[in-house]
Amino acid sequence: MRTVAKGEFTKMWTLFFNLVSILFLLFVECKADFVYNGLEDAYLTFDGAAQVADNGLLSLTDQNNRYEIGHAFFSGPFQFKNNVSSTPVSFSTTFVVAITSEYGSNLSDQGMAFVIAPQRGLPGAQANQYLGLFNDSNNGKSTNHVLAVELDTVYNVEFDTVRGPHVGIDIDHLFSVNSTSPAYTTNGKSKKLNIISGEPIQVWIEYDGIDKELRVTLAPINVSKPNVPLLSLSRDLSNLFLSSSMYVGFSASTQTVLTSHYILGWSFTIDGKARPLNLSDLPQLPQPLQQPPEPPQPKKKKKMNLLLIVVPIIIVLTVLALLISICVYYKRRRNRKHMEAPPAELVPEPREMINNARELNNWPRNFSYNELKEATKGFSEEEDIGRGGFGTVYRGVLPNSKLQVAIKKVSCDARQGSKQFLAEIASIGKLRHRNLVTLFGYCVHEGQLLLVYEFMPNLSLDKFLYPKRGSLSSNLDWSKRFHIIEGTASGLYYLHQGWEQVVIHRDIKSSNILLDAQMNARIGDFGLAKLYDHGAGSGPTSRVVGTPGYIAPEMPQIGIPSTETDVYAFGAFLLEVVTGRRPNLVVERGLGLVSWVLSCMKENAILNAVDPRLGGEYVVQEMVLVLKLGLLCCHNDPASRPSMFKVMKLLDGDANLRSLDRSDDAPSDFGTAVRESPSPLSSVNTASTFSASEASPSGIREVVTY
Repeated sequence: MRTVAKGEFTKMWTLFFNLVSILFLLFVECKADFVYNGLEDAYLTFDGAAQVADNGLLSLTDQNNRYEIGHAFFSGPFQFKNNVSSTPVSFSTTFVVAITSEYGSNLSDQGMAFVIAPQRGLPGAQANQYLGLFNDSNNGKSTNHVLAVELDTVYNVEFDTVRGPHVGIDIDHLFSVNSTSPAYTTNGKSKKLNIISGEPIQVWIEYDGIDKELRVTLAPINVSKPNVPLLSLSRDLSNLFLSSSMYVGFSASTQTVLTSHYILGWSFTIDGKARPLNLSDLPQLPQPLQQPPEPPQPKKKKKMNLLLIVVPIIIVLTVLALLISICVYYKRRRNRKHMEAPPAELVPEPREMINNARELNNWPRNFSYNELKEATKGFSEEEDIGRGGFGTVYRGVLPNSKLQVAIKKVSCDARQGSKQFLAEIASIGKLRHRNLVTLFGYCVHEGQLLLVYEFMPNLSLDKFLYPKRGSLSSNLDWSKRFHIIEGTASGLYYLHQGWEQVVIHRDIKSSNILLDAQMNARIGDFGLAKLYDHGAGSGPTSRVVGTPGYIAPEMPQIGIPSTETDVYAFGAFLLEVVTGRRPNLVVERGLGLVSWVLSCMKENAILNAVDPRLGGEYVVQEMVLVLKLGLLCCHNDPASRPSMFKVMKLLDGDANLRSLDRSDDAPSDFGTAVRESPSPLSSVNTASTFSASEASPSGIREVVTY
């Protein structure tokens, strides 16, 4: 009887395990897609010259250096092979690309490629004709397991069969298995396509896992997808795709001609059709470089052309000057009559946001525009102290009180600017804590939104961690860093658990930690904050926001911000303060900051991650605690991250890492390794499934963000 019961229990457990496995596979499968109309918030990992501009334009290379390589890969892996049948799955992608050179469309250099590879970054790849994909020793080896669709702009005699620009399908080798000149079909006719014109071109790449056919289609951005593909290849990719996960991304290289390779938007999906891009939302390309001068024209023709150019310009300038004069006249007349009242649709009604009417006295002050203009000397450049979210930050002195303030002039070019302005007033307006920046008031003037903050004389923490010149970091010893960590933790604990509502900051990072005269940490920039009642939860967001490197790995999949996602960002911040390295960049050995610190811990050398500028002068127990706490906060499983209450107890010495288990169901691979390290100077050797976000867009500005 006992044996039967045990057997039944085994069957039930097996059934349960299989059911969970199936549900997990379905979950992964349904999440295996993304679409980015502009890549400013894309979950990407970069190396080489690749970077994303403020407007979301991804440049793989730029026109500043020759012999460059640029890689941009989606940070998460995808399963390209069915684990049960070992057959390749279908996939589909579309992206918009533009290639420009210093000589315009007359001459270009090497091209770029869409890539599927076993790892991000393609280590060891060379520039020049290798397109950043291979090098002279591994080109052609079947162990590469690389599929690439290249858009090459020049003819390379050792690899190419098509003279001139071409599109090719590469499998482990730069000698394309199929290639042709770029073209597209419209109304039944084939038209040539100039891929070095600098104009945006849309590319579609689709693989049918059933028919085993790969199709590549191109068209100008203003032309619908042609019914006839440019290239097709019948090939079973079972041997190419590994059973383990693989990565998708882009690679480009340059040689002697300065060339820029841009990606404006990107959509990708597994086992389905890639979602279409919203072409109207794509970022603008930079202005093209000036073309070489044309041959001299005959004198009479040249004189006539000059008249045709000059006369319209004079007419346009005259009309423009007249319109400007009229506008200035009416503007001055209106300002003499009265001070413009803030537009009702932009200024939030305090009673709509404050439940108790008695709290109206705590609502931030509404400053006049003239008062703020006088405080900043007309918003002069000498008072410009940096850029914050959606605008510029100025230093100012209020004319009446002589109070020194920081004034953020919020840009309203986009609808998000107004949302950000309202979010800051609604959230930080009533918050009061010693580790939060105080909001004094706001102003709305002719569509321009302004926020008035307490001024922080030491600006932001990133100025000390990454000084441009001088040695600010020499003043940031370990005691100051630990004090800043404690203050930031205290402020974040207040946001999560100490106020009447839960406030999720969503952008904790060193440039948003401001420092007062005593080097106390103050959390600033609440433009991305979300509020909800205790016991409730925040809803999903329309897009992933924050700074790559600090974004929790679950955010691109579920899109629901939480206190746990703030804790992840705080963990990345801890590691940043200790190591002096940015979380959004590749640190060493091709690893992001979190993965690198974790590897140091596994090698029993966690103190190797400490910022060498500290010169070994620190409290070892505190240092090890902060490093391990940072790793624990960056756990892949949100349920395994400690709450800010527990973080505070740890930093205050009222708890230890062994007491941080949140639930019996939490995974124990990485978390246990952190909690149960036998000594402060070593860590246990555990098999870890931890793979933190390593997204690393370059160009993060070292600026003040209030």
